[in-house]
Amino acid sequence: MRENDIRYFKHMLEDRKDQILKNIHGSSKELDELHRNHEVMDEGDFASVSTDNMINEEILSTQQKELEEIDEALTKIQNGTYGICEMCEEPIGMQRLKVKPYAKYCITCRQIAEKSPA
Repeated sequence: MRENDIRYFKHMLEDRKDQILKNIHGSSKELDELHRNHEVMDEGDFASVSTDNMINEEILSTQQKELEEIDEALTKIQNGTYGICEMCEEPIGMQRLKVKPYAKYCITCRQIAEKSPA
């Protein structure tokens, strides 16, 4: 992979990381305020708050996982192994990296990994 491609993906990953960190920080503040300021009047209010909490926790969990994958990709850039499939060790296609810059697998290996039982 060319040096300018590496810079492009590094910038993309760092921008996404910044956005996720802002989202996580904002969601945490929002949840704290909700807990402090929201009076639960009845079972309906309690159910609504519980549902909101579950949804927010799932979103935060998903974003935390993406953040970890981004950090792994940034480490690979530092190590010189970015853009190499972890399964077959072949280059990951540019189009795939443009869609998912923290991809660990090429398209073929991703399909194999998804079919394999966890």
